[in-house]
Amino acid sequence: MLSNGKRYFGTDGIRGPVGTVPITPDFMLKLGWAAGKVFSGIGGGRNKILIGKDTRISGYMFEAALEAGVAAAGVDISLLGPMPTPAIAYLTRTLRARAGIVISASHNSFHDNGIKFFSGQGTKLPDEIELAIEAELARELTTVPSQTIGKASRVDDAAGRYIEFCKSTIGPSLKLTGLKIVVDCAHGSTYHIAPSVFEELGAEVSAIGVSPNGLNINEESGSTKPGKLAARVLEAGADLGIAFDGDGDRVIMADHRGRIVDGDEILYVIARYRQREGLGFGGVVGTQMSNLGLELALAELGIPFARSPVGDRYVMRELGERGWGLGGESSGHIIITDLNTTGDGIVSALQTLAAIVGLEQSLADLCRDMRKLPQSMVNVRVANGADPTASPAVCSAIARVERELDGKGRVLLRPSGTEPVIRVMVEGEDEAEVASLARELSAAVAAQAGA
Repeated sequence: MLSNGKRYFGTDGIRGPVGTVPITPDFMLKLGWAAGKVFSGIGGGRNKILIGKDTRISGYMFEAALEAGVAAAGVDISLLGPMPTPAIAYLTRTLRARAGIVISASHNSFHDNGIKFFSGQGTKLPDEIELAIEAELARELTTVPSQTIGKASRVDDAAGRYIEFCKSTIGPSLKLTGLKIVVDCAHGSTYHIAPSVFEELGAEVSAIGVSPNGLNINEESGSTKPGKLAARVLEAGADLGIAFDGDGDRVIMADHRGRIVDGDEILYVIARYRQREGLGFGGVVGTQMSNLGLELALAELGIPFARSPVGDRYVMRELGERGWGLGGESSGHIIITDLNTTGDGIVSALQTLAAIVGLEQSLADLCRDMRKLPQSMVNVRVANGADPTASPAVCSAIARVERELDGKGRVLLRPSGTEPVIRVMVEGEDEAEVASLARELSAAVAAQAGA
């Protein structure tokens, strides 16, 4: 049983090592059937489920298993092939499907895979639907009569539809002519889409990470490893660089000096531009991990800011409760609710480029008024299901670090929702002190981790 009370669904779907339950072909067959049973009973769309995937080799195996399970439940299937996660959310909505299934482990290596679901409205599933799917998983798989078995077809123009959608999010008049951009697709699902989007808008594009072989997704590239992007920007004399993760819902950038621009800074740039253009969004939602510098910089602009727990579903929930339209995470997962129903790396990059063109400033200049406080984060591997953060030794270490910071910084420990690690974060005014305190605290966690 997971910490959210569910057996399989975590904070971002179902994820794990390929070949280990539940990331096995037989489970995926049953999962497709269970999802088909649940969604066939929900109105508001054609009796059809979309299936898309990223580029990892196991995606082919799981696509076939899910397809068979959905068909056995009497629901039609539309296969999208390799597509970014936000594209599947968009296409689920515009093709009026009952649901969308994404086969992806996002920023993880090819050894892992996972499943995410979108509702017919292109949003993450509410808890009650995930629980209904889990309830069906506990039942015996049965097949509908032969005449009502689901049919499968391929959406041949899926990539073209999404490319046009992305371009539409910045309006028909904005052009990127004169901008030289490096684009790193992490050998993931944006490889055949992102370069075309920026080129068709007039940019000169140098693309890297666009040769997926099933095994190299996120390998020393993309938003989680932006060093290669920064180096290529300097080498090419580019105006900026853009890096996506394996499934395209995150974006990290590099300015013309090769300095990495993270999700907090991208949020600031977009908020500042939207405020200037009179595009109402209410306020900005960050997370517990968002740098204090973002909060302070937004305050200077008079833009309200709130924090949610880490995870895009929590950011989205906070946005909904407050009626705001812009939020995201330091990792580059940016949500702009009037443009898409989930985090969208390409759309977020385009909004940043719109600010660069509209304000006639470089990315470095746009980030200048946001001073990030030094922040150090260490991932401590723990035994599956272990959470040592409440142990007396760790609590004592936290108190010691907080005394050292003397009210001029933050400490945060949280279990990851996607892998067996505790993320230890320390933030403060002095970089060397922050790094030292993070190491001290992570050592205390590691001693209790049981890994």
